[in-house]
Amino acid sequence: MSDNFLGKGWKFPTKINNKGGFSYSAGVVDIEEAIWIILGTAKGERVMMSSEFGCGIHNLVFEPLNPATIGDIKYHVTEALLRWESRIDVLGVEAESSNGNPNLVLVRIDYRVLANNNYYNMVYPFYFREGAGSR
Repeated sequence: MSDNFLGKGWKFPTKINNKGGFSYSAGVVDIEEAIWIILGTAKGERVMMSSEFGCGIHNLVFEPLNPATIGDIKYHVTEALLRWESRIDVLGVEAESSNGNPNLVLVRIDYRVLANNNYYNMVYPFYFREGAGSR
């Protein structure tokens, strides 16, 4: 069964194929890459799109890494995916700090692709900038 009904778009990150054209992604790969694009884009960053496109987690990079900030990360990720990726049903978002890196939060996203009812998950690494961490 073909996944073309799930959509097709430019490969992320953008790549040139061996014929000199753009490489494309389709199906579930396109959805996963779209999730990375949504979460990796700060609101207002893409001038040609809605100023609301993206995820609000980027406003948290200098916040202290505590339970309130973890809750904010989960909220912003969930809100962004519900708003910008209509091909999935967000089943859960969990976030936890990494034991090995105090400036890294691992965000686990569980989702279901609506078109084929299959379940997937991914882990998105969210890095706090220098100067962040527990206070």
